[in-house]
Amino acid sequence: MAYLVVRIKGTVNIPQQAKKTLDGLNLDKRFRATIVPESAEYLGMLRKVKDEVAWTKADASIVKELLEKRGRRAGYKPITKPDLPKEYNSIDDLASAIAENKVAMSKLGGIKPWFALNPPKGGFKRKTKTQYMQDGILGEDGELAQIVKRML
Repeated sequence: MAYLVVRIKGTVNIPQQAKKTLDGLNLDKRFRATIVPESAEYLGMLRKVKDEVAWTKADASIVKELLEKRGRRAGYKPITKPDLPKEYNSIDDLASAIAENKVAMSKLGGIKPWFALNPPKGGFKRKTKTQYMQDGILGEDGELAQIVKRML
């Protein structure tokens, strides 16, 4: 599996260490999302910036939706079939490979490793300043996939 990571907080008053980690995750603006492999290194990075981002396990369906609706290539143009790497015939194949950790978003040449999202339609239903365990949405959030669907 892979992690779907969304930056919830903006760019003001972020500690320097967290800024570096967010740059490493390709999350330089508010409401940017990315998909990172499930590994101890990335989990450590996510825990370091748990006060700025929310994350959940990404399945192939949400990855496919993100690639189709918000995936971009060089020139900020939507992804088309010729833009896909040679070993993938369709966006479905690429989405399942990303969700199963077979390929990382950062290793796809020509495709941006992040997705620009809108604020969620209908707003956030829980607090954006507290952790998921404290009735917020930051940190590891089991309901993040539904929020991301409203952000597409």
